[in-house]
Amino acid sequence: MIIGTAGHIDHGKTTLVRALTGVDTDRLKEEKARGISIELGYAYTPLANGDVLGFIDVPGHEKLVHTMAAGASGIDFGLLVVAADDGVMPQTREHLAILSLLGVAQGAVVLTKTDRADAAQQAAVRAEIAELAAGTFLAGAPVFAVQASQAGDAGTAELKSHLHAQAEGLRQRDDAGLFRLAVDRVFTLAGHGTVVTGTAHAGHARAGDDTADLRLMPAGTRVRVRSIHAQNQPSETGAAGQRCALNLAGIDKAAISRGDWIADARCFLPSRHIDVALTLLASVDAPVRAWSPLHVHIGAARHVAHAVPLSAETLAPGQSGWVQLVFDEPVCAMPGDRYIVRNAQATRTVGGGRVLDPNAPDRKRRAASRLQGLQALTDMLDGGGLPPVLAHAPLGLDEGALQRLTGKPVRGIEAPHGALWIETRNAQAPRTLILGTHWDALRERVEQALAAFHHSAPDEPGPDSARLRRMAMPVGADTLWTAVLDHLQRDGRVARNGPWLHLPAHTSTLADAESALAARLLPLLQQGAFDPPWVRDLARAQNEPEERVRQLLRKLLRRGDVAQVVKDLFYHRDQVRALARLAAGLAAQPAGLNAAVFRDATGLGRKRAIQILEFFDRVGYTRRVRDTHVLRAESAYAAMQADAEPVS
Repeated sequence: MIIGTAGHIDHGKTTLVRALTGVDTDRLKEEKARGISIELGYAYTPLANGDVLGFIDVPGHEKLVHTMAAGASGIDFGLLVVAADDGVMPQTREHLAILSLLGVAQGAVVLTKTDRADAAQQAAVRAEIAELAAGTFLAGAPVFAVQASQAGDAGTAELKSHLHAQAEGLRQRDDAGLFRLAVDRVFTLAGHGTVVTGTAHAGHARAGDDTADLRLMPAGTRVRVRSIHAQNQPSETGAAGQRCALNLAGIDKAAISRGDWIADARCFLPSRHIDVALTLLASVDAPVRAWSPLHVHIGAARHVAHAVPLSAETLAPGQSGWVQLVFDEPVCAMPGDRYIVRNAQATRTVGGGRVLDPNAPDRKRRAASRLQGLQALTDMLDGGGLPPVLAHAPLGLDEGALQRLTGKPVRGIEAPHGALWIETRNAQAPRTLILGTHWDALRERVEQALAAFHHSAPDEPGPDSARLRRMAMPVGADTLWTAVLDHLQRDGRVARNGPWLHLPAHTSTLADAESALAARLLPLLQQGAFDPPWVRDLARAQNEPEERVRQLLRKLLRRGDVAQVVKDLFYHRDQVRALARLAAGLAAQPAGLNAAVFRDATGLGRKRAIQILEFFDRVGYTRRVRDTHVLRAESAYAAMQADAEPVS
């Protein structure tokens, strides 16, 4: 268990910790000279069951609240210290508010310096404490009267016994999650190198584990843990809920700052936009409006952000609501992380809450669908698990997103009832977890898009994969799209003709006479190269009715043997590929692909060159940007021309 002190300056927090542990946490010369704590102090004491009880002693000065907040992150038990001669003071109130906002759920109150207050004064202070604690996690908590500076003090002994009992009865934190430690101190140690200390918020790390992918975040620098001290003892591992010192190999002290994280690479995707649930303290004198500046304390870090209320135009004192915090620099957080905010001058704590979405969008952040998503995340954090979030994810969630959402490795994430894992063609690619109803709807949407395409272009063989994706699933992961198509083809609901996709019923079968005529027409189109004969010319050459030739070429179009550039002008598929290869080469040139250069390269007239370029735009091989045509790299034609060489 980790205990964090809290309370006003000069109320005896450091003296109390020394009495409980025998450790003086004021280690700096300035602290000893001035008699006040300036930095975080740490002390440890063994328990009867072999565990170690850790203490974080925080400074009480109003100008050092940012340091107190860094130390309070991740504690299990709050020890509110109140001097009997002073009573409740400003930082007493602020520190208690910080502990409450950070989600501390257990604690006790210590009445110090009782030798300086008579019985009446002590009774008055106890009444103040009871009033202050009402409605907080300290409501009804025991109050211990101590004289910590006196050896053998009975009150201190009673407090120590209580704390040891609480620690031994504390439920161990689950360390099966992804490891992350909030760095609150960094230093170098002779013969060892760089050392960071902090509270492990989740998971566990193992010394010398070369298979672990740990990163200094948000920088993203890979680090290796050479050795570990957990709860001030050498250890092979450091786990959630422990104070840890990690000796890091291969990184300089200057690269690390308080507020950074040492975390599993799967934990964080640093972001400047974080959606949170925010509660403003009732004592605050102004509401939070759009773009209100705030100092945000999360983990051991302090950042400046601007608040954008989401659930209302403003957030009034005493109210709770959803807010987007917009930071000046990328920040690391996970859903459920607790934080506090202070005013623009960083002189007063004004509220706090928990993170909902650490990778929030910067556009349409107040859209109805977005707010529904925040409600789903709220339901998940309130114990609803993954189903509420999956219900709001029509494209499902891939393994990376799920790990950042839950803080668990993917092997520890089970598909809830009604959801399924979608495997990918590439075994190394991430899977997607999606509700069965969403998966069925996605497959149906693809079929509907194909039906609509066939209705609007009945003579075309069908769209290629990239074009169909723009119609049916314009957003979403490549792996999910590939899986959708693979499943539809496997189930016989979609068929493929070369690069073209179509519904099974959208096909053409040639009669014997048609096959014989096709065998005569296709060579003529091939011989025509970039300027093939029109339908009327083919009909005349074969002494066939023009309509019969036209209908046969449309069937061949459905089969993918020919392409129709404009009405009654069909190109052999090999010649279309050659034109596409030529276009790719021209597009790679400084002048780009336009009608003039394409005309000159093909030897065709300007009108025909424009018709071919418009055909490429229409089938999704290119898109027009002013007077040039830019290649779409994902189109079927682009795939066929992957080896095209630039035209010199």
